[in-house]
Amino acid sequence: MKLVVSTHGHWDHVGDNAAVSSATGAAIAVHPLDREALEHPSPLWAPFDIPPCVPAVELAEGGEVRFGEIRLRVLHTPGHTPGSVCLQSVDGGLLFSGDTLFAGGWGRIDLPGGSSDEMVDSLVRLSELEGRTAVLPGHGPATTIARERPWLEMVRSSGSLPA
Repeated sequence: MKLVVSTHGHWDHVGDNAAVSSATGAAIAVHPLDREALEHPSPLWAPFDIPPCVPAVELAEGGEVRFGEIRLRVLHTPGHTPGSVCLQSVDGGLLFSGDTLFAGGWGRIDLPGGSSDEMVDSLVRLSELEGRTAVLPGHGPATTIARERPWLEMVRSSGSLPA
């Protein structure tokens, strides 16, 4: 099965879902808490219209997405949006972090559906991954959990996001 995986429902990540699905026959996958954002997009600051799309696959916590031999485990990591997810390679020490974790930071929490408390919990959870885990974020350069661990540990110990 061909699949378009949406790590969350913001326009800059799902704006072409309908076109890609139409052109390739790929089903669209998203966490149920962000489904509404795909079915009824209300893009903030998008430079183009975002057509609605209908997700056919739910990305549930602990679920698995397969691409040939590649197996990705779904980690529900709310905070940026209620349905934000990361995809962790089961075998390869790799994390596709969407807009949850960036090199040196995290996704915005000041947009509708964002939550500081949920982002803290999600970042603490990611801080527990193996240090060698390579992180491929939705924006910016790649990083590793080990490289991000110092500030992630500050989030864990303080229970809040750095100012």
